[in-house]
Amino acid sequence: MKINTKIINFDIRGDARGSLIALEKEHNVPFDIKRVYYIFDTTDGVRRGFHAHKNLKQLAICVKGSCKFLLDDGADKNIYNLNEPTKGLYIEGLIWREMFDFSPDCVLMVLADAYYDEADYIRDYANFLTEVTKLKSECK
Repeated sequence: MKINTKIINFDIRGDARGSLIALEKEHNVPFDIKRVYYIFDTTDGVRRGFHAHKNLKQLAICVKGSCKFLLDDGADKNIYNLNEPTKGLYIEGLIWREMFDFSPDCVLMVLADAYYDEADYIRDYANFLTEVTKLKSECK
């Protein structure tokens, strides 16, 4: 299994007054947007996330400041540094995620392809690994 993520670069529009980035379904957002939320005023040293989703697609954009993502597919782990509002981290599939190293001014916006559904979350790492093993055996 492979970590199904990619960095998406956004085109900047603007002029002498400032910059603008438009996020558009099926243009630079690879799914129909059903939910948007953002994280800010994160306490120094705090890690967030500690979960995976069974089906959710997400696009994480650090619109101000910076933070890091640890993404884990049960076999491989990658760390992504989000520090530009012109780039988004696309996450799809069964991937454990942790966010950390938030700058004091960090505003992390996340777009999702579904409404909040607690049943889609896996909040225990051992259960996540069980789901990964089950998925691997189904794909054979």
